[in-house]
Amino acid sequence: MTVTEEVPSTHVLVGMFETMTRIKRCDEKFRSMIKAGQIVVTYYSPRGQEVIPSAFSQLLRPDDYVVTIYRGLHDHIGKGVNLRDLWAEFLGKRTGTCKGKGGPMHITDPSSGLMVTTGIVGSGMPIANGFGLAAQLSDTDQVTVVNFGDGASNIGAFHEALNLASVWKLPVIFCCQNNQYAEHTPYAEGTSAEHISDRAHGYSMPGITVDGNDPLAMYAAARDAVQRARAGDGPTLLEAVTYRFHGHIMGDNMSYMPKEERQAAMDADPVPRYREWLIAEGHLTEDAAVAIEESIGAEVDDAADYALSCPAPSADEIEDDVYAEVIR
Repeated sequence: MTVTEEVPSTHVLVGMFETMTRIKRCDEKFRSMIKAGQIVVTYYSPRGQEVIPSAFSQLLRPDDYVVTIYRGLHDHIGKGVNLRDLWAEFLGKRTGTCKGKGGPMHITDPSSGLMVTTGIVGSGMPIANGFGLAAQLSDTDQVTVVNFGDGASNIGAFHEALNLASVWKLPVIFCCQNNQYAEHTPYAEGTSAEHISDRAHGYSMPGITVDGNDPLAMYAAARDAVQRARAGDGPTLLEAVTYRFHGHIMGDNMSYMPKEERQAAMDADPVPRYREWLIAEGHLTEDAAVAIEESIGAEVDDAADYALSCPAPSADEIEDDVYAEVIR
């Protein structure tokens, strides 16, 4: 771990570990159930990227906003979406956050501040500006974090959103989770900039590149960006460098990912590495860590069982939640 000038409290450090563990256990449960044929669902594994939303989870308030993308399970959990509701939506059940009609690519849960999950690459950034502008006009100090991948930084909406956020000094944090691959394309083959954060200079905002797999470094960078936004000082482009352990989508053969590179990343798995650090530094005991893992494991099992037991939306709901009444 990187030791920053201000090490967070034990409460914060353990809170990050709990969120990282919850993300990891949910991912493991989803993948095991899909492989066993227990569920059929489109699934994008966030494994390897647990640190980023876990750091933000200790800094954002319930009334702050998060916008994310379709491979955003970790961001959903980090913002505090109820696991039962989340699992039910993933499985297309009536009790899900969107009544089972959105599924994994469209998780929305305003009660937790998880406002939008979008399936369109790059589209979340202008939406985040809308939430930032609403907070500004309402004279609140709410902050919006918008998560996206490195590939999305090459979309026009990225540049338009950063420019407007800077012009209006919106309280938005543009968090690029740079996991080295845009779907199946390695970073260097699709992006000319050495760092995504270099692009911040063109829009007169701070640009920061941080090790997104180092909890202390990630927390410090996120803390500074949140404080800046909440104080009314405008947006930040935060590039969190990480690595996805699995393919773009469940079933991806990962042939485009060098085996040695992937293995090295998995050997440096941030979750057990952070667990070891917490114990070595006296923030956790082995027994306490096991208790957390067992409790969260039971929580995840309960959410999965609950979702399996819930009904699917009925056919008579097909015209509900639409923009206009259907005239027959």
